[in-house]
Amino acid sequence: MLVHGVLAPALEPPTGYLVWDRVTAAGIWPAGERMAQTILVTGGCGFIGSAVVRRLLANADVAVVNLDAMTYAANPRTDAELTRNPRYRLAKGTICDAAFVRAVVNDCRPAGVVHLAAESHVDRSIDNAAEFLRTNVEGTAVLLDAATAYWRGLGDAARAAFRFVHVSTDEVYGSLGLVGYSAEGAVYEPNSPYAASKAASDHLARAWHRTHGLPTIVTHGSNTYGPYQFPEKLIPLIIVRALRGESLPVYGKGENVRDWLYVEDHAAALTEVLRRGRPGEVYNVGGGNERRNIDVVRAVCAILDELAPDQSGPYGRRIAFVKDRPGHDLRYAVATDKIRAEVGWRPAIAFEAGLPATVAWYLANRAWWEPALAQTDATQRLGLAR
Repeated sequence: MLVHGVLAPALEPPTGYLVWDRVTAAGIWPAGERMAQTILVTGGCGFIGSAVVRRLLANADVAVVNLDAMTYAANPRTDAELTRNPRYRLAKGTICDAAFVRAVVNDCRPAGVVHLAAESHVDRSIDNAAEFLRTNVEGTAVLLDAATAYWRGLGDAARAAFRFVHVSTDEVYGSLGLVGYSAEGAVYEPNSPYAASKAASDHLARAWHRTHGLPTIVTHGSNTYGPYQFPEKLIPLIIVRALRGESLPVYGKGENVRDWLYVEDHAAALTEVLRRGRPGEVYNVGGGNERRNIDVVRAVCAILDELAPDQSGPYGRRIAFVKDRPGHDLRYAVATDKIRAEVGWRPAIAFEAGLPATVAWYLANRAWWEPALAQTDATQRLGLAR
């Protein structure tokens, strides 16, 4: 029995999980039900991860095993929705548990891996860098080791087709000025503990490819937004705080610029990289929607004024400029020529369409985010330590 692993076959929240016993449960897939192609996704109950899982499951010939520790940002209601598909399984456990990770990989026998499991909130990394190093660096090494051992045992055709997609961030490139873009060969200059931990994990993925031959691919995504994002990131944070009648904090003067990428576009990029990306390569994934933070906040307020007006006045009156985040990067922007040319991907959702859809989703899905905030109030300020 895997002490730290559990399998979730039903729609109940975490208390309804069953212990994953590889003897009594006959592994992840019951005898005779193994799918033509299984993809292992780590962090598949998170924001981008769940979008990737849904996109993969849209193919009737693909099954997904989701290795997820179900920490504070992984909503059990997301897993409940995914579990309605019989081609989905949750293996609950941490990527830092080497025995558990090896057992999951060997049992589900994936055709590929999409690795998204990570601590990802910059403010939290300022307060507790150790947790980011443990998950993002050590956990990635554990997963790479397990994938390499499994990959070496495959037949020639399966070995050639296997891909390990390591999902990273544009923040590893560091801060840009007001012009220019970071291309895939740019020097790494991470400025937060989070970005540094992701940079380290990127180097591990590269090293495992060069040293062991594991067909790894690294992606660097820009700021992603959309449904199912935990309300500690800017857009859902502003939506939730506005609906709760709270102030709307904006760091510094709100002049920091981010390139916004709709989550479905990001998921499409990752699945296309899994299918068509070249081993050993790096691909930037950007939305082409650069906006100052203050302009994003004002746009959210304008949409809320239209969709859910506050009788006491416009939401924008609650905007409050607060002390800036330590080491706050001015601007991120990535060049996407390579992924467009080699993979054939380009973003499809403009910010002017994706943002209203996102606000509408949070208005219609309070049952998804309100219970999560009741357990962990992510709307409170973090990351002020120096």
